[in-house]
Amino acid sequence: MHNVDVAIVGGGPIGIELNAALSKAGKSVAHLEAGRVGHTFAWWAPGTKFFSSPERIAVCGVPLSTPDQGKVTGEAYQAYLVDVVKQFSLDVRTFTRVEKIERTDAGFVLRYRRSAEGVGGPSDPGAGFGEGHEVKASHVVLAIGNMHRGRLVGCEGEDLPHVSHYLEDVTRYFGRRVVIVGGKNSAAEAAIRLYRAGAHVMICYRGERFDSDRIKYWVLPELEWLIEKGRIGFMPGTNVVRVAAEDVELDSGERVAADDVLMLTGYLQNRTLFDQLGVELTGEVERPVLDRTTMESSVPGVYIAGTACGGSQNRAKVFIENSHVHVDRICNSIAGQGVPWELDDVLEGLGKAHEEQ
Repeated sequence: MHNVDVAIVGGGPIGIELNAALSKAGKSVAHLEAGRVGHTFAWWAPGTKFFSSPERIAVCGVPLSTPDQGKVTGEAYQAYLVDVVKQFSLDVRTFTRVEKIERTDAGFVLRYRRSAEGVGGPSDPGAGFGEGHEVKASHVVLAIGNMHRGRLVGCEGEDLPHVSHYLEDVTRYFGRRVVIVGGKNSAAEAAIRLYRAGAHVMICYRGERFDSDRIKYWVLPELEWLIEKGRIGFMPGTNVVRVAAEDVELDSGERVAADDVLMLTGYLQNRTLFDQLGVELTGEVERPVLDRTTMESSVPGVYIAGTACGGSQNRAKVFIENSHVHVDRICNSIAGQGVPWELDDVLEGLGKAHEEQ
């Protein structure tokens, strides 16, 4: 077993910023990621774009640009993160799944094994494999994100093979009847993309109308126009009570033909590591209780960063863009100095704003 000052769990953008900042401050770091760098973006459907503009999700002071000066796609952002890791010569142990963290009198012991895929997404194996290894750390930072598994509707047939909580490459759905359950941004964006890919789309949404605060401002007008023109079906005020092989049954008694069913109803956080450490959680979304000046949790020496701070968000308030300030706070707390790149005052303000809500 080897010893480090800090163990970071999670290889997304905030985890990468933490590694760069703490390493620059002279701290020894073990950075463990169950999948590839930026695993979450790997299971996004190809071509999915961020809501945030590029400058707001850039990390470590490294500019992020796109050919058309527009929003960046998930796959382009993942490639950017890999380039940042290379530029800063960061040691990120990918496909390394932390399965247990234990507190000791001297700090923490993290037990890990090899992993075939990251935590969260449609291919999450749920466990590692092979020989176990250990690393001892004085501090632990959990930058694990919060989009790990689909939020279940709880209807009969939700486990059938043609039902998914994840949109795949849209070309897969060409010519197929697709029922989308949900009415927030992921459902709205999927409906438009699937229509353009040649699918026959029906949206079933429990709300009577779409909430303009929950859908990207450039997506909603187009969706409403397509619905108005009858190009996308819309059944508001309905809940799916049963999924069968050929259709879905609604609480209205109506049945809608379906070759594929997409339950785009949000995501839940995997709280296994929180529970192992005894991190105090609060509220309906079970977000970790934190000292917001340092991002330290209720467990001394354990810090939470990035969207992991939000728990299983019903209404997303914690994003990449308002999480950069977490890195500065943690680095100050552990290393006694802030990040070595210039902080954007606007983004720092966004970070404080979400904490006041």
